[in-house]
Amino acid sequence: MRWNALFQDLELQLAEAGTLDLESEIAERSRADTAAIALDERLRGALGCHVGVHLRSGQDFAGTLTHAGAESLVLEEALHQVLIPYAAVGHYTGLGRFAVGEASPVRRRLGLASALRGLARDRAELTVLMAGRSPDVQLRGVIDRVGRDFFDLALTLPGEARRAGRVADVATVPFQALAALRSRRAGEL
Repeated sequence: MRWNALFQDLELQLAEAGTLDLESEIAERSRADTAAIALDERLRGALGCHVGVHLRSGQDFAGTLTHAGAESLVLEEALHQVLIPYAAVGHYTGLGRFAVGEASPVRRRLGLASALRGLARDRAELTVLMAGRSPDVQLRGVIDRVGRDFFDLALTLPGEARRAGRVADVATVPFQALAALRSRRAGEL
């Protein structure tokens, strides 16, 4: 009778040790999986959700996340769309725990310059918010050209169409100086 109790006790100890080993392995694999997740994948997991984007310059944006690319995201606000480079962001709020990888190799290669070229092609009127500056420092205009790491913005008065005679000046903006681009929706910038 004592032998049966001893063997049962040993079996229970082995089963408990096996369970602990399994739980430890699961936890380690979970940490490894989390370590492999990139920020753009986390953002893609929050597409369609309301998120907050807090820039290093102190500016805050909140809206529906509609795009998460390789180098930037797009938020849909009530009156505007805002393109924000990841490099300008201090932190995010409202992201869930989901992560979604980008299946398209073409989309993985499209960066900030591609988005800016699309805005230049559309001749979209924009408000450019500069990184590291007061929220009061904004440039308004239309993107004329986009290089590898800069863009030229034809500065215009609010509501003025981009015409050769109506351009006040041209500002060359390095990508690293860009905090956000706000495009007009519903008649406002």
